[in-house]
Amino acid sequence: MTAGTTVLAPDGTEVVLGEIGTRVLLENPRVRVWEVALDPGEAQGWHLHHNPYVVLCLSTSPCHMDWLDGSPARQLSETVGGSVYRPVSPVHMLTNDGDAPYRNRLIEVLDLGEEASGAPYDVPAGVAADSAFAEVGEVPAKVVVDEDDVRVQHVTPDAGESYTWRTGAYPALVVDLDLETEPLEGLVYLEPGEEYTLPAKPTRTSGYNLVELRYYAR
Repeated sequence: MTAGTTVLAPDGTEVVLGEIGTRVLLENPRVRVWEVALDPGEAQGWHLHHNPYVVLCLSTSPCHMDWLDGSPARQLSETVGGSVYRPVSPVHMLTNDGDAPYRNRLIEVLDLGEEASGAPYDVPAGVAADSAFAEVGEVPAKVVVDEDDVRVQHVTPDAGESYTWRTGAYPALVVDLDLETEPLEGLVYLEPGEEYTLPAKPTRTSGYNLVELRYYAR
């Protein structure tokens, strides 16, 4: 992590970098998952991503991103359940310009960054190549990111409904997007071939994101 590192702005000003999120919810040799929480008018502070990362939106508000190198600011337009996958990026900061809280889960892919070893990955014997739902028939799942490295699906069960999802030949995470769910309880890491049953809710919520680390299958 780069928090505490001092960098120079173009005008020579020294800037001490902060964390890329509000708090770490989960960490292992493959991923580090952050909670990012910005109240209206709040700024995250200058920070640097040196690992590829996935952003999952839980609560949206108009935001903009400033760049330390002076590049034009970027306006963000996100939707709950949506996701983006980004490589490493220059030093920047995020500000909530709206009147609603902004919340996301940010997943650093460590073994494509700081934990990269180059060691080959052996697909577990007897594990299906791809992930799948156990239910027969249509499941309300939408692919929101489809990259060589990462795939993210958004699943929105109706009230009282539940689905069982089994990973393929690569690890994955299940992230509950319901803000009423305690963040640590709403985050599940799955090894290849493991399955997880999405908890049934009494009312329809924002659903779940299923994040698959597909580069392991290459």
